[in-house]
Amino acid sequence: MQNENAKQRMEALVRKLNEASDAYYNDKDEILSNYEWDALFDELSALEQETGIVLPDSPTRKTGAEESFGNGAREAHEYPALSLAKSKDVGVLQKWAGDRPIWLSWKLDGITLVATYDNGKLSRLMTRGNGVTGTNITYLAKHIRGVPLTVAETGHLVVRGEATISYPAFEALNERTENDDEKYANPRNLVAGTLALDEDRAAEVAERGVCLNAFTLVHTDRKIVSWGKRMAFLRELGFITVDSEACTAETLPDVIGKWTERVRSGAMEIPVDGLVICFDDTEYAATGSVTGHHATNAGMAFKWQDTAADTVLDHVEWSCAAASITPVAVFAPVRLEGTDVRRASLCNLTEMKRLGIGADSVTKLKVIKSNMIIPKVIAADGCGTAFSVPETCPVCGAPTFIRTGSGTGSETLHCSNPDCTAKNIRKFERFVSRQCMDIDGLSIETISKFINAGVISDFVSFYHIAGHRDTIEQMDGFGPKSFQNIVAAVEKSRDAHPANLINALSIPKIGLDAGKRLIAKFGTAGFLEHLEKGEGFEAIDGFGAERSNSILTWYADARNREMFLRLIGELRLKELDPVSEDAGGRLKGLTFCITGDVHLFKNRDAFKAYVESQGGKVSGSVSSKTAFLVNNDAASTSSKNKKAAELGIPILTEEEFTARFGGPGSE
Repeated sequence: MQNENAKQRMEALVRKLNEASDAYYNDKDEILSNYEWDALFDELSALEQETGIVLPDSPTRKTGAEESFGNGAREAHEYPALSLAKSKDVGVLQKWAGDRPIWLSWKLDGITLVATYDNGKLSRLMTRGNGVTGTNITYLAKHIRGVPLTVAETGHLVVRGEATISYPAFEALNERTENDDEKYANPRNLVAGTLALDEDRAAEVAERGVCLNAFTLVHTDRKIVSWGKRMAFLRELGFITVDSEACTAETLPDVIGKWTERVRSGAMEIPVDGLVICFDDTEYAATGSVTGHHATNAGMAFKWQDTAADTVLDHVEWSCAAASITPVAVFAPVRLEGTDVRRASLCNLTEMKRLGIGADSVTKLKVIKSNMIIPKVIAADGCGTAFSVPETCPVCGAPTFIRTGSGTGSETLHCSNPDCTAKNIRKFERFVSRQCMDIDGLSIETISKFINAGVISDFVSFYHIAGHRDTIEQMDGFGPKSFQNIVAAVEKSRDAHPANLINALSIPKIGLDAGKRLIAKFGTAGFLEHLEKGEGFEAIDGFGAERSNSILTWYADARNREMFLRLIGELRLKELDPVSEDAGGRLKGLTFCITGDVHLFKNRDAFKAYVESQGGKVSGSVSSKTAFLVNNDAASTSSKNKKAAELGIPILTEEEFTARFGGPGSE
């Protein structure tokens, strides 16, 4: 009877854990936090050991849930990608290591990929899938940083690594995403969603910052039996490898402590969810047996034991952003992983209900720092009370409304005012960007905090940040030094190029290129005079009535005009004269299209700036007016290369361009 009860509990645990794993691996709403999942997994493992019963679908015998993302063909792995046994006890790892030399490295929280090379070229890039079969995503390879397309190795090479996206890149993408259904729960899910993109959207993989971090050399024709030397070999071939450190069972506790502190201090921008140890002797590592889906000698994973603390909810702060109003729990401070924690995101109304959030000052909370980084509420007891949803927007006071996501069913809160300051966050992000006012240190996350604190309300308010010292220095993550850095960046931006200012205003159809044309034609004073008189800008070659009217319509709006006049009063605009029509340049009359990666110029913007400084033009597409296409991969089968070939347009590499027209490294 006791075994029957245990079996029923195990069946319930298996169902719950597998359902949560499917959600985690396939970008669905979170069912269990990592903390909750680990607790249930440990309970299941203990019951299996106690009863001797292992259910067929038990997650203790799986490599992980089946990953269903990816648009390529399903193929078998040449070498099965087995999972590692895990432990939260350093002593267990020491016993496993014995007296053999070992290496410690990060257990990154991303998507495992397998890259295969033959005759020096990438022949296949696969997702791990279920460890036996995966999805072929070779079509995305050139867009993933850390995946060399060619290597200086003619033999057969198989490399396994983890594709990740950094926390800053993850947060920035979510902030730019208006539809809550399209937001990602965590960086790992963002990687999974990104690697599921089809070939037409492959360029977004690079834009989102996917990077492969090689963590093992699975096969090489060379005789290299040391794991450390194999990783060094990968670095010589151009791979980005995970950080690692040689140690022994005796030194392991100190090394783990040192690495743990790196995570606890917030120094890691790449998501990690543990550490991995492996034997330096790869021949010995290959001799182990396979228990379930674990290769016993291949390595062991160390998972941090999340420390939970109990506290009481003080209040829910409703944080406004472009897409929604997000609830944030503010509670009596608790000490976690060496820092005082007093805030944690509650995500949305659905998550608040799932956790059991109730009234302010009544609700009891259990809080952790997930992977020692992100504060997270894992449980709540509202003591029979219910939380209150604000009826008006905290920023502008307009009525709020609740929206239910069509894909996820999650309830989110929104402001009904289309002109709410918080909804201008993308305009503010553009305003401070490098091609606009270039105010360093103001990330979209910081701007959002400033909006909610009343520091930022329009473009002009950026130049009054210095007057909010007390407010800013009291914010989480800020102090006197960071405040001074922001103020210094704001002051530096007052010396503005008028073309950058025009780009910063978010006038429809008007970007940096249009700004440069306007200033080149009319100069600073002439442009301002045309604005004030309401005179058109059609005289600019290729500008047209549509762009001209867009500027005049924008300036005719009294709110825009009043803000603009106040803004230029804060700036020291560079007084530039019109560029003479007779002004020459070695590239005058030539139009270039620049595509692909560049390496001689700092970036494509710098390349474009050089072309324009020499009187040339840069187009985003290839046409009959294009004089040259610049592409370092002249043999590429891209649509631009094909178009250039069809039209008989020469294709130049950067080296050929600079040899002919000057630039970095030219005589």
